[in-house]
Amino acid sequence: MLTVSVATVTDIPALIPLLNSLFTQEAEFQPDVNKQTAGLQAIVTQPDVGAILVARDQDKFIGMVNILFTISTAQGGLVAILEDMVVDTDYRGAGIGSALITQAIAFCQSKGVSRITLLTDADNYSAIHFYEKHGFAKSPMIPLRRFI
Repeated sequence: MLTVSVATVTDIPALIPLLNSLFTQEAEFQPDVNKQTAGLQAIVTQPDVGAILVARDQDKFIGMVNILFTISTAQGGLVAILEDMVVDTDYRGAGIGSALITQAIAFCQSKGVSRITLLTDADNYSAIHFYEKHGFAKSPMIPLRRFI
């Protein structure tokens, strides 16, 4: 039975394998248990920073998505950044991702968020199609990063 809920501190160890799976397939990031644990801890203990939604099949964690809040001067208020969307490989194609993204959008709407931004690898065509199917559109803006 699928459930989607907001993650708590006790869920953090179960989320690490999902992040490892995600960061192994992404071109720009590498798994790092200490960094992942610190990041998850910072989000789940500070609701004003954001939230992590988790999908469970009974007691098994099968997916997650991370929502971070910020203020946009262009929007005049709260916006969100959607990160770390991942579904366990054994559960892909079963609607878990759609359930997570639908709940993430509803969660953001309940917080008064006016825009959700996300990044995905440019060559991850299945992810791009998935997000477009759920109402996201490509932006003419491009991401630039500087790691410090």
